[in-house]
Amino acid sequence: MSDIPPVCDYEGSDYRTRFWEGQGRDYEDQVERIALRRLMPPTGETLIEIGAGYGRLANEYHGYNKVVLFDYSRSLLREAQAHLGDDLRFIYVAGNWYNMPFVDGLFSTMVQIRTLHHAADVPALFHELARIARPHGRYILEFANKKNLKAIARYAARRQEWSPFTGEPVEFAALNFDFHPQWIRQQLLAVGFAPQRALTVSHYRFGPLKKTIPTGLLVKLDAIAQRTGNWWQLSPSVFLEVHHPASGSPTAPHHFFACPTCKTLLGAMVNGRLACPNPACGHQWRVENGLYDFKEPQN
Repeated sequence: MSDIPPVCDYEGSDYRTRFWEGQGRDYEDQVERIALRRLMPPTGETLIEIGAGYGRLANEYHGYNKVVLFDYSRSLLREAQAHLGDDLRFIYVAGNWYNMPFVDGLFSTMVQIRTLHHAADVPALFHELARIARPHGRYILEFANKKNLKAIARYAARRQEWSPFTGEPVEFAALNFDFHPQWIRQQLLAVGFAPQRALTVSHYRFGPLKKTIPTGLLVKLDAIAQRTGNWWQLSPSVFLEVHHPASGSPTAPHHFFACPTCKTLLGAMVNGRLACPNPACGHQWRVENGLYDFKEPQN
């Protein structure tokens, strides 16, 4: 596993209370929900949110029959589980997004918001997502935009060294990346995804503005400005509607989990474990109190 890229681990963090609840981010939350509703199919069979955390956006998925909340942090998924209660549509899965524990062609819709900026190897991640994507489905992707107005102004004033106009990602802090919109599109196309509509989001993510202008007004203005995304991308956040690869075929009925190590189909749970039937692998994966744990194999 040494060749697997590093993963940002929020295990045991207070992310929900430190970053969202009571932290003055109602504006960001509302404009991101508007963008998601505009791009995401309202109904479907299977949906996965990649990097779902504590389930901030889970109530947007009421039109789906099965919803996987996938994250590397077990503790954040436990928070989501406690918040969502006994809704049997939700499946909580902890694992590494470079080796996802699902069969090919499973998900009709995939959602990834505020997590791609932690991806050290975007091409590898997109390759894995293309594998689990149901043909002709949708992938709603948000990414941190390197070519935003603030970065351009700072670069022009010589207050930052990296150029917002070059294609390569910039790591501005450990495992925190900004991406050029054209580079993201190139990586998606390379694995068979087809980028479509773009929405620019969080145009007014500026402290003094948020303190002086009512949140409702800022949200309305942002909702209007989002529609300029196909013309230019200068906001700190960009949403993309992406069509899944047309090749491949949907997964067979009742097939769901696959061994993240060797991709062999996993059978029924026995004594709280999912065991890989491949004798060359033989890994077992723990299921405890409704949480499917694929972070580390069990003996």
